[in-house]
Amino acid sequence: MPLLEMVKIWAEQRPEAIALTAPNYPSSLSYAELYTCVQSLTAQLSALGTTPNDRIAVVLPKGPALALTLLATMSVAACAPLNPNYSEREFDFYLSDLNAKTLIVADGEDSPAARVAHQRGITVLTVSERFALASAGVELRAAVDYHVSTRERAAQAVALLLHTSGTTSRPKLVPLTPTNLLASAQNIAHTLQLTPVDRCLNVMPLFHIHGIVAALLAPLVSGGSVVCPVEFSAPEFYAWLRTFRPTWYTAVPTMHQAILAEARAHTDIICDYPLRFIRSSSAALPMRVLTELERTFNAPVIEAYGMTEAAQQIASNPLPPAQRKPSSVGGAAGPEVAIMDTGGDLLPAGTTGEVVIRGTNVTPGYLGPEDINVAAFTRGWFRTGDQGYLDTDGYLFLTGRLKELINRGGEKVAPREVDDVLLEHPDIAQAVTFAVPHPTLGEDVAAAVVLHTAGAASESELRHFMFQRMAPVKVPSRILTVPSIPKGPTGKLRRLGLHQAFADQLRMQYVAPRNSLEKSIVAVIEQVLETRPVGVTDNFFSLGGDSLKARRALARLSSEYQVNLPAVSLFLNPTVEELSLEITQRLAEDTGMLEELLEEIEGLSDEEARQQLR
Repeated sequence: MPLLEMVKIWAEQRPEAIALTAPNYPSSLSYAELYTCVQSLTAQLSALGTTPNDRIAVVLPKGPALALTLLATMSVAACAPLNPNYSEREFDFYLSDLNAKTLIVADGEDSPAARVAHQRGITVLTVSERFALASAGVELRAAVDYHVSTRERAAQAVALLLHTSGTTSRPKLVPLTPTNLLASAQNIAHTLQLTPVDRCLNVMPLFHIHGIVAALLAPLVSGGSVVCPVEFSAPEFYAWLRTFRPTWYTAVPTMHQAILAEARAHTDIICDYPLRFIRSSSAALPMRVLTELERTFNAPVIEAYGMTEAAQQIASNPLPPAQRKPSSVGGAAGPEVAIMDTGGDLLPAGTTGEVVIRGTNVTPGYLGPEDINVAAFTRGWFRTGDQGYLDTDGYLFLTGRLKELINRGGEKVAPREVDDVLLEHPDIAQAVTFAVPHPTLGEDVAAAVVLHTAGAASESELRHFMFQRMAPVKVPSRILTVPSIPKGPTGKLRRLGLHQAFADQLRMQYVAPRNSLEKSIVAVIEQVLETRPVGVTDNFFSLGGDSLKARRALARLSSEYQVNLPAVSLFLNPTVEELSLEITQRLAEDTGMLEELLEEIEGLSDEEARQQLR
């Protein structure tokens, strides 16, 4: 049992050293106690008839009990931790897809997972905690009778079963062996130069590969300790720094941002309880956030790149004094990393293609139809689905997710690139770019942003900001200001499916033209787009416009009003209302048209007149 042996080694070498602790728990767990507890749990599972080929779903709140249960279950069977916040319908899908034989839940809780398991005839075991953990720790009891199997352990049995996120298609089942998990944990420990004196503050959920391998197994592999709060809380984060004095933590970007938002009120704690480094993984970390983290905590931020199929880590920036490159996720940090074209050939440095990996931490293959793995593996390389390139130093730069690329009329737009530019705006706290269906382009670009408390940037201002920094085809046709952006269970911002989540905001209410200029512009756009009615707040591109139709409309309006409207005008001002203001301004610059302009606005209110003259 490799995972149990990992704990045993440190239990023999450092029996009194703290391995596991948590807020509001009466006792920390030493390595000797951890080994005793995990060994006890594995013995109980084996006594209940558990075999290596069994699949055990675990649905527990995060904390020491979950950590212990995972270590034990992964040592004797295929462990499948699930998000305890899933609905009954979601549990029904995942337990069925896993073909789970057993479910472990918390004692005394009315879990929807347990209700589903009972309906499906799945054995339910409950975990009860007895603190201090040093005495008996955690024990299991069978809630129903359990059939004992006689199957024998395979040489490389599955230790962990996780679903992919399922954002692009049906979630796939990823099996990871003990070798995969230990190799990745050792890779992370080596990258971060972890030692027995290091302590990780684990804010990640333990049903996610990031939390399991990077924040639990990697510290234990190195003989260090783990602080395991029941749930993440940005305000309490600083109290945990003071109480437990961790040397590092690892998190996703949204967690880092939440921690930064509370930092100003806790500068004394940050100063008195310094971190050796901060790690970020599972999603791209905006450069502005990285810079602010380093300035706030006076510690290097190590950005890593990983995925479930690689048992977490693929590449990582190194600790100082080694070179860290802005916008790079670093060099290969365990597996081999290369760039492949669509035909399966490896590409030279500086050439963009699909990131491919191979190594001892990489899954042997998805569970399911063989055609899934035929598509996923080429000549022994696993195709990650991520697009990027390697520089001449071997540093990896990611440019997007192949399945997330937006095909805007044949032009491929990488959402991450648009995100990065939006996040350069001082008013924007969070940004996510996504595809929306388009009648002629196929897909169009939209974005949702969350503004800082003091931010007041309008959609028009943000669009002008974008046009100064990137090609017009990449600038979102719609930029929605929203109070929050939907996130996945691990805190990552969702991207796919956002056009449905924000459907109401993307759908503009009809507003009729209010003066002769707006009526003229509407008439031209209705003719060019061959659609009606067009309202003054409707977005030209959302209605089916593209760059060619924009040029046609602008040419007709330039001729009709004898003004020079550049090709970018409709990109900058995609509504009739905005385009009307631009034409009015250009007319006002021609003194010969001033009298006609004043006649145009004579019947308007003072505020409407000021808007026309602006």
